[in-house]
Amino acid sequence: HIHTYTHTARLLPQRRLLAQEPALLNQQQADMSKLEQVLILDPPSDLKFKGPFTDVVTTNLKLRNPSDRKVCFKVKTTAPRRYCVRPNSGVIEPGASVTISVMLQPFDYDPNEKSKHKFMVQTIFAPPNINDLEAMWKDAKPEDLMDSKLRCVFELPSENDKMNDVDPTKAAPVLNTSKADSTSGAKPSSLSLDDTEMRKVMEECKRLQSEMSKLADENRQLKDEGLRMRKAQRSDNMVSNTAAMMRKETSSKSLPSLLVVIAAIFIGFFLGKFVL
Repeated sequence: HIHTYTHTARLLPQRRLLAQEPALLNQQQADMSKLEQVLILDPPSDLKFKGPFTDVVTTNLKLRNPSDRKVCFKVKTTAPRRYCVRPNSGVIEPGASVTISVMLQPFDYDPNEKSKHKFMVQTIFAPPNINDLEAMWKDAKPEDLMDSKLRCVFELPSENDKMNDVDPTKAAPVLNTSKADSTSGAKPSSLSLDDTEMRKVMEECKRLQSEMSKLADENRQLKDEGLRMRKAQRSDNMVSNTAAMMRKETSSKSLPSLLVVIAAIFIGFFLGKFVL
């Protein structure tokens, strides 16, 4: 009995291996049947986000289509609430490329915590007539899909990066002091470039000032002409009003004289009748 027990105990792991072999074969067949990614990704495997992470941090992913067919793509992530992807899907023409902006939302960064976030770029050759991308993805067969996976890497800026990322407004006083120092030797090339740029800026300012003065003179001339026109219109109106008043006066004066003549004629007519 002891012999048979040990024999069966030895056979159990072999039976388990035989039972697992079909699953492994199916997985290997699925991997073998899956198409290789047609797009070229840049970066190919890691999406690096450089902190500090108190604000939105953006990194770019470039997809290039080297084939002679249109390729549809879709970007997925394991943490959709933490990222904003634009564009997250679309169609890439043959020989063209698309740059995808991946924006990491602000969060409390812990250096001891490793990032488990991952992205997957899923692609498929576009059918001849594309009307609805969502319907195409729903009807797509698994063996026609291609995918590439990328992991997210969080990095904090090093001291050298902090020194290189100097605020130019803070660096300006240093340049000014170096200019003022007459005991210093030969000026660096950056200062000479700044001098030439400053000269150009000064010349441009002078040109703009001259143009402004010309425009101001033209504005004054227009104002003077407008005042002259208004005065001329007022004088014309006054002349016309006085002429109308004179006409009214002459007409009013002519009316009484006419009445006197008519009255004299009537009086003479009646007197002649009575005398006769």
